[in-house]
Amino acid sequence: MYTFYFEKLEVWQNARKLVKEIYKVTKNFPDEERFGITNQIRRACTSITANIAEGVSRNTNKDKSKFINIAYSTSIEVINFLILSWDLDFISEEKYIELREKTELITNQLNSFYKSLE
Repeated sequence: MYTFYFEKLEVWQNARKLVKEIYKVTKNFPDEERFGITNQIRRACTSITANIAEGVSRNTNKDKSKFINIAYSTSIEVINFLILSWDLDFISEEKYIELREKTELITNQLNSFYKSLE
């Protein structure tokens, strides 16, 4: 089976792991949040991986950087939902810190990737 370039990127691999962790932790969110924060944070997380994959497939650095920037912005959105999840006691402080640190690593990697494309 062919391995695409995006699959080899450490930032994509880290984002993929984050998706899995977010899905696991949001299983325990209140049922009434299924269409609220649960849906929003899951969609944001999967959007990070999708934008990295789509971005690196583009032909020009300008196009690539557009999608990497979107992935970065979406990572910030995930941090926002993590803060809200902690504020609403959907996750423990320990889990919040763990997931936030992993998301911050991804934002740093995306920022470096974006700068390398300029």
